[in-house]
Amino acid sequence: MPVPMNRDALHAAVWGLVVTAVLAALIVIGSRNLAHFDAALVAYTSSILFATFGLTYRYAMWLRRPPTAVYWRRGWQAFFRRGFRLRNAFTWVGRVASEILANRMILRRGRMRGVTHLLIMWGCLIAVAITFPLVFGWLHFRPVPGDLSLYEAVVFGFSAFRFAHDSLLAWFLFHGLVWSSFLVITGVMLAVRRRMREEGAAAVQRLGEDFMPLVLLFAVSLTGLMLTASYTWMKGYAYTFIATLHAITVIGTFLWLPFGKFFHIFQRPAQLGVGFYKDVGRATEPARCRRCGHAFSSRMHVEDLIEVERRLGYRYEIPGSAAEHYQWICPPCRRASLAMAQGLLWRGRRGGAPLAAGQTIPMPRHVNPGLGEGPLGCEDADNYHP
Repeated sequence: MPVPMNRDALHAAVWGLVVTAVLAALIVIGSRNLAHFDAALVAYTSSILFATFGLTYRYAMWLRRPPTAVYWRRGWQAFFRRGFRLRNAFTWVGRVASEILANRMILRRGRMRGVTHLLIMWGCLIAVAITFPLVFGWLHFRPVPGDLSLYEAVVFGFSAFRFAHDSLLAWFLFHGLVWSSFLVITGVMLAVRRRMREEGAAAVQRLGEDFMPLVLLFAVSLTGLMLTASYTWMKGYAYTFIATLHAITVIGTFLWLPFGKFFHIFQRPAQLGVGFYKDVGRATEPARCRRCGHAFSSRMHVEDLIEVERRLGYRYEIPGSAAEHYQWICPPCRRASLAMAQGLLWRGRRGGAPLAAGQTIPMPRHVNPGLGEGPLGCEDADNYHP
């Protein structure tokens, strides 16, 4: 008996079909009714459409999860907060440049690790920016009638710009995929080196999640370079075989895209909304621990966390206590409460004298903090509680 599709899956499937249909329509329109669409590339296009549906379906399902849904909704509310929209727009541009395009978050973890991510990311971005318009028929080049020394770039059926076929611009344009392949291969080699030499990375790596993306990227880049070598220096030797092998690696990568680690590429921009959520949290009323009275987070965050836990079926209310809920206790007091409870059990007692209304007790402190202990940065300091 077939299992009926739940509401979230149906919602995600509809979104997947809509986005895929829109992309298919853009391909038809942008290629002028398929006049500039190369039929030999239909397999590439089909794999991209499949990946589009899979990525949209998974993204829609991810947004329906209670924690993600709260951050998504609050992030947009924070961004469009009255009186802060212009400032938020400039902040958004800055964060896109620093956190996404420059990978500052990864660079803080390690310079070599950041360089590795930058090489792979920019190599892939350059390849996508060149390949997708060509595959979809949105971009093609043609000789200028009457002057065969010039090429003309045609975008969506409209003439965009002209350039000499022996110019430096032409050399960079027609070899753009070569440069992207070199960037990706260098980044992949650095990533493999890290996974083979660093004990921490080696201990948690998995074939499907850590090595498979690197293998696919390396295979796509290497076979692409082999095509260039075949028609440039080898007079087309084995070109058909290499082209078929390259197609298999590219299509396999797109078919695997919605199911593997590369999905985080599409999740990452949503992190910008979390930044605006934190900005609002810092500017609004703080949450104070109902045991020691110290501020430890934003009140909005604690209330949202309590609501998310209830929607997930977790209930941490504390009946008969002034704290009311476990989330209103700061992290140091949680650790102290656990130690005190264990001590009381050793003495054969349970519970303890409840706090009177408004009564607080000192926040516990580490007696012997570890060497090098502390927050990783100014943002992490907000959630660091010794």
